[in-house]
Amino acid sequence: MSSDAITAESITIPGHGEDEIEAYSARPMDPGSIVGGVVVIHHMPGYDAQTKEIARTFAVNGYNAVVPNLYSREAPGASPDDAAAIARAAGGVPDERLVGDVAGAMSFLKALPTANGKVATIGYCSGGRQSFLAAVSLPLDAAVDCYGAFVVGNPPEGMPLKVGPLVDRTPQLSCPLLGLFGAEDQYPSQEQVAELEAALKAAGKTYEFHSYENAGHAFFSVNRPSYRPEAANDGWQKIFAFFGKYLS
Repeated sequence: MSSDAITAESITIPGHGEDEIEAYSARPMDPGSIVGGVVVIHHMPGYDAQTKEIARTFAVNGYNAVVPNLYSREAPGASPDDAAAIARAAGGVPDERLVGDVAGAMSFLKALPTANGKVATIGYCSGGRQSFLAAVSLPLDAAVDCYGAFVVGNPPEGMPLKVGPLVDRTPQLSCPLLGLFGAEDQYPSQEQVAELEAALKAAGKTYEFHSYENAGHAFFSVNRPSYRPEAANDGWQKIFAFFGKYLS
């Protein structure tokens, strides 16, 4: 059996309030490896093929990964685009529910027979903010924020999202944080990234931030015009080095 052989499947896991929610699991097939787990928090466009591919990439590289479908309740069975539109119109995923869904994903990962007990979160776009939210709410071993908007600052007027800033909760951060940002991004702007970094320094937290020139929001998104291969490839290297340090 090839060392990069994986198994991937749609499953259900208990989420917030013990709701059964859809999720996608990808994990190495080698029964001899004991590995860390990664909760992949999807971006605002939803629980889509690209996010599932990210989970499979983690599995190929030796991690158990799971993607909870944060829009399971609003639009069960809907296409990612339709589900995202419904969730966005409702103001996005409530923070308390997000934390409960991530906690359920963590429990799933820790119960796998190949689990080493360590779990991280990673999120993109709205998921970047939610990765930070999980890390200030739950006992994690590592967290990655990929251009998460509104960790600092509020959504502009007219945007339907009902979320607020999280920077004041920085002292509660439970784990090391990796932040990957585009220098041309507006949400978060470089000023907002600097404010978060100052809060992390003031709280004495372990963190690592990287901002990429000529990259804006969603530079990891291979199916979008915003994709920047050089930044994304370097970002993947940073992610695997970070997880290698804190999840092994």
